[in-house]
Amino acid sequence: MSGTLHRRDVVDALLAPRTDDTLVVAGLGQPTYDITAKSPNPRNFGLLGAMGLAVPIGIGMATAQPDKRVIVITGDGEMLMGVGSLATAANQQLRNLSIVVLDNERFAETGGQPTPTAGVTDLRAMAAGAGIATTGEITDMADVPAMVKSVHEDAGPVFYLVKILYENLPLSLPHLDGARIKDNFREAVLGEGA
Repeated sequence: MSGTLHRRDVVDALLAPRTDDTLVVAGLGQPTYDITAKSPNPRNFGLLGAMGLAVPIGIGMATAQPDKRVIVITGDGEMLMGVGSLATAANQQLRNLSIVVLDNERFAETGGQPTPTAGVTDLRAMAAGAGIATTGEITDMADVPAMVKSVHEDAGPVFYLVKILYENLPLSLPHLDGARIKDNFREAVLGEGA
């Protein structure tokens, strides 16, 4: 089932209540462009060339920073590549970790080929099957506020699948220097000279 929600409207809603104690990891491609367009912030960690690693990086951050909320925003193709990390998130029971998958049923970065979620594959069911207790699927913008509250406040791990439109949006590129991204993020989280 293709989605009808606009990805940047969803990301804007997700990031609106963030505080200085909210860290955001964005998956390769569109999710990184989305957080850059909607909420440029040194506590954003957008992935460049690291497909499949958004949730594992989020797990690492949530483990290292237990007093901060870690929100992973990624796409269906990226999540499918790192789907095994859902089992790790469930077994680690990281109370400060939330995962939001923006599912446009396409590999947008490589030409828009359909992902398995355009067929019978259900990432929300996979998250629940991995043992994540709080899961949901969003197909209507009216349900986004409740999801946002859950993502920011519920004990994790939390997983939401959001069915979005396949759209060609203007790119909002972060710095393309990986070391600079890491250094800016590290200084924002740990302080000067960290």
